Amino acid sequence: MGDVLNKNVFLVKEHVGAFKAANNFDVYDPETKQVVVECREERLGLFTKLLRFTEYKKYTPFEIDLKTPDGRRLFTVKRGIALIQSKVQVLDDGNRPLGSFQQKLFSIGGSFEVLDANGRLACTLKGKWTGWDFYFREGERELAHVTKKWAGIGKELFTSADNYILQIADSVPADAPVRKLILAAVMCIDMVYKE
Repeated sequence: MGDVLNKNVFLVKEHVGAFKAANNFDVYDPETKQVVVECREERLGLFTKLLRFTEYKKYTPFEIDLKTPDGRRLFTVKRGIALIQSKVQVLDDGNRPLGSFQQKLFSIGGSFEVLDANGRLACTLKGKWTGWDFYFREGERELAHVTKKWAGIGKELFTSADNYILQIADSVPADAPVRKLILAAVMCIDMVYKE
């Protein structure tokens, strides 16, 4: 992972376009304004592509690789067909489990349980139904916050509504495995709750 994910603030920009079926994002370091992670959905079947243009889009499977700009894979976020609730896997660069997310049914605003590689609760992701505001919490302790509200450099860099900010708390160690799970979950917020 190196120091790519050791920062505490990331700006996430979704690629937008007409007739776009694949989910693609770029993650920027706000200090350097450089892309630090490229998130690409490269293995998308024809049937899934067709469903992405219908009201069934939120049920379709996805598999997104998160890579450094030089092509080194950091991890993969993967979900099968989601009929009732989403169960998302996070796999390392050797396709070994890093953790998973289990969508909570009947939660107002959206909620995930973020599980580690052993299936233990690492943290919970909860959102507000009134807007784009999500928090990662371990008990009462806030680990990270995701929002579309940003008054700093993000305003200069981004102007579209398809962009958001991930801020990881200073109390989360730079090499903590939960950092990968938090970044992976940010990709899922948009695909599971906001599509």
